[in-house]
Amino acid sequence: MPERSNDFIQSLERGLAVMNSFTRERTNQTLSEVAQETGLTRATARRVLLTLTELGYVLQSSRSFSLTPKMLDLGYSYLSSLEVVEVAQQPMERLVEEVRESSSMSVLDESDIVYVARVPTKRIMTIALAVGSRLPAYATSMGRVLLSGLPDSQIEDYIERTRLDKLTRHTITDLAEFRATIDEVRAKGFSLVDQELEEGVRSIAAPIVNGRKEIIAAINISCHASRVTLGKIRGEFRPKLIATASEISALARTLPGN
Repeated sequence: MPERSNDFIQSLERGLAVMNSFTRERTNQTLSEVAQETGLTRATARRVLLTLTELGYVLQSSRSFSLTPKMLDLGYSYLSSLEVVEVAQQPMERLVEEVRESSSMSVLDESDIVYVARVPTKRIMTIALAVGSRLPAYATSMGRVLLSGLPDSQIEDYIERTRLDKLTRHTITDLAEFRATIDEVRAKGFSLVDQELEEGVRSIAAPIVNGRKEIIAAINISCHASRVTLGKIRGEFRPKLIATASEISALARTLPGN
């Protein structure tokens, strides 16, 4: 573990750990469950939970604790600062109307992609996707686009610290093959992933680029393999997706700091 500076606030770290212990599967937790999930002592977990309750981020009901809607304020502050989401909305809506498939935008957060915008059609995955959803970058088209924009040293670091689990029979798990795939995405300017994250789901993604030629986000089109062929994705979806990504990139360059 990296050495922490003298300015590191451990109590804040513990508060964030408690917040993050609540998930879709663990919407309600007891004190003991929070302590077990975070590795904190019961006494420390209790103090953190009661503090968050007093601040309005946690609700206590008998022996159970759950998050309150006030937690959304934290995520909204980030989304409000990410102006590219606002300028991307209309182009993404037009894209979805043209192709009749879902489109999403994401950014890279360590080993995952995080959804920051989504224009859905029909649900095609067994997991429900929404703004804030996280998926492993290595098995997603948007993740590979975002990784392709990193310096080589950071890509190597990502490969070194990330375990490439075989999520489906199609998932690339060989490190050399995966690195070659990232290089190919960088050269071609888009990524096409065929059922590597989930059986039956295909996705193609393209980068959103600022004025400094940096990839600041990625957008995709997701579809079901039984309905859309790879040929249709390459021949029909790809040019429309790239045109939309270029439009959003041009709009993003008009924003402050881009």
